Amino acid sequence: MTAKAVTHLNFRGDAREALTFYRAAFGGDLTVVTYKDAGDVRDPAAADQVMFGQVSTADGPSVMAYDVPSDLPYHQGENAFFVSVRGETTEEITAYWERLAEDATVLRPLGAAPWAPLYGMLRDRFGVTWVLDVVSEYNA
Repeated sequence: MTAKAVTHLNFRGDAREALTFYRAAFGGDLTVVTYKDAGDVRDPAAADQVMFGQVSTADGPSVMAYDVPSDLPYHQGENAFFVSVRGETTEEITAYWERLAEDATVLRPLGAAPWAPLYGMLRDRFGVTWVLDVVSEYNA
């Protein structure tokens, strides 16, 4: 598998509903991991919200989504999406990271995460937020 870019949509409490809608529209497989599932509960009221969600299709669009934690800013229409680059090896993702990181603001350093062997987030010099990760059992 080679890395592919997927639109990563951001919501405030509506990610599961949106992903269910997109699955109905595009077909495919739905994966949902809550903050509780991943052991990353910051706000007990949001434990069952989506930390990682994805609709995957073999021949059609794929979409990722999550519920922005309540302690982070969220303004629908202003920071409504990320571009996600997913790969199978740390070498592949690290190489993309190093090139994208030039003059970028690192929002989360590239490193191991509870939900992925390698994960990082940065905002490039053009204002686009990129999420890079190595596929794990949660998000395969």
